[in-house]
Amino acid sequence: MNKLQADVAILGFGSAGMSAYRAASDHTQRIVVIQAGPLGTTCARVGCMPSKLLIAAADSAHAIAQAPMFGVHAGPVRVDGEAVMRRVRAERDRFVGFVLDTVQGWPAEQRLQGHARFISPHDLMVDEHTQVTAARVVIATGSSPSIPPGWREALGDRLITNEELFDWTTLPESLAVVGGGVVGLELAQALARLGVRVKLFSRGAKLGPLTDPAVSAEVLGILSAELSVTTLAEVTKVARQDEQARLTYRVQGTEHTETFDQVLVASGRQPNLSSLNLAATGIALNDQGIPAFDLETGQIGDSHLFIAGDVSNAHPLLHEAADDGKIAGDNAGRFPDVRVHPRRATLAVVFTDPQMMIAGASFKSLQASGQAFEVGAVSFDDQGRSRVSGQNRGLLHVYGERHTGRFLGAEMVGPAAEHIAHLLSWSVQHQLTVQQMLDSPFYHPVIEEGVRTALRELNRRLRMGPVPVARCMDCGPGA
Repeated sequence: MNKLQADVAILGFGSAGMSAYRAASDHTQRIVVIQAGPLGTTCARVGCMPSKLLIAAADSAHAIAQAPMFGVHAGPVRVDGEAVMRRVRAERDRFVGFVLDTVQGWPAEQRLQGHARFISPHDLMVDEHTQVTAARVVIATGSSPSIPPGWREALGDRLITNEELFDWTTLPESLAVVGGGVVGLELAQALARLGVRVKLFSRGAKLGPLTDPAVSAEVLGILSAELSVTTLAEVTKVARQDEQARLTYRVQGTEHTETFDQVLVASGRQPNLSSLNLAATGIALNDQGIPAFDLETGQIGDSHLFIAGDVSNAHPLLHEAADDGKIAGDNAGRFPDVRVHPRRATLAVVFTDPQMMIAGASFKSLQASGQAFEVGAVSFDDQGRSRVSGQNRGLLHVYGERHTGRFLGAEMVGPAAEHIAHLLSWSVQHQLTVQQMLDSPFYHPVIEEGVRTALRELNRRLRMGPVPVARCMDCGPGA
């Protein structure tokens, strides 16, 4: 058996693990990074990048279908499923290749393949071939799709997750999507626009991650008008029926049964912790099997252990995972000189059409904090540039602190949300007031003028600005 000594062992080659490696390398070269399973980050292999490739294809099909609105007629849409998935796989592999090039550029003696488990607080067994003794350990093992018990056995290859969908060689005729979160919504809408008969099932009454009741209701109304959506649905039984999957589900006490080519389970993810034997470390775990840790340091309790990325279940987003890794890797490298790293403003985007976003504080977090705040709103139904481009659907709510006028955050469903989210999160990051934001330039005509409309209403509700111009329809910079 091989035996290795390291100052820092990092479990996972994903976004968090790669970031942790770079940060720890500033302090020591005695690093071992251990990876179980295929290389390539969740984002590049099975997450944000391949899903956006599928969405890009769906957007193209949708643009053709919508062209008659503008007097443009291109003929009937024909989707070549094999060609769609061929491009998805090829570009996905290209993005994964960039990750592999980076990892393979690290010294070979710093990389290990295999499943690691703790056998003592400082000792790890990698498969049965190598024992690693590490002064500090960063846990960055990521997460996996959560599959209801018995479903895999009942459905076999009729069940898929996002980790298998992007290996399709063509598109199915029908698909049940179980889960109304980000993954389920993005994939359900994209595949429906590509001609797949899709039905989405959500256990809850809403769709997506937004917490503002009015904006969330707007999401449900918009997406339900395009997609076949069943909310408050409880799937009670799944079974294989020849080459199809049969779902039995209950809505308001009534049971229904439908069949589909496949079932996409998108009902959340679970941290990859169960195989690590954390009991050997002596650290305490909560009911979800996750250790308590400090988000500003990545440290688990006051131990030599650190945690980063999706495995912490705190903020399962790539940029947050990268920040987690940098924080945990830096502190593992400089241990015991553990330092606080302030977090950046919240930024989250959902790539449905229209898009959704949360920038800064969410409505729910503000309510929970007890902070005194006001809300400004704008509907995009009549917003000038949005109406010009036929994207006039959605609602933006912006939040400001009473007495100070400081901008706190926003929730939105609507056009260009991915870009507006950045502007607003930067405003939170720099602690701008609503008035300072209004004093910034707004071009005409642009979708961002809708942001100005919402900010004007918010400033008035904060009793810090004049009465907004009624029905100004983005009437220009001088309004």
